[in-house]
Amino acid sequence: MNDLKDEILKLYFIDKLKQKDIANKLQVSKYIISRTVSKDCRYQDEKERRKQENKAKNREATIKYMNNKRKSNETEYYYMKMQHQQDIRELSGAKKSINNRAYRNWNSSAYRYNKKTKSYILRDDITAGFDVPKKISWK
Repeated sequence: MNDLKDEILKLYFIDKLKQKDIANKLQVSKYIISRTVSKDCRYQDEKERRKQENKAKNREATIKYMNNKRKSNETEYYYMKMQHQQDIRELSGAKKSINNRAYRNWNSSAYRYNKKTKSYILRDDITAGFDVPKKISWK
């Protein structure tokens, strides 16, 4: 029994194994490992050291996760900003108004084609302002 106790203490304090791993390795219950280790005078110091080590490891992992998350958000923001700037350039066009065909191409899902009149008509479920063309001839 003394050899088992020495082996448990060696694995826990010197090899720095977890109680669960020691129990699996020696094929004894975790209760025996816990009881043996907790009676040792070095236990409280070792427990506190492991706690601080895990805290530091967790902090480092959190920082790494947040940095990766920020990078992905920055990339998405950059592409969104570039798309927005391109849209502004296309729509502003040196203070010229956009023609009806260009507007329809820009908002193709808002219009439906009418074969009889050969024109595009604004869909009924779309609410639009007075400056939006309701009907665009396509002859």
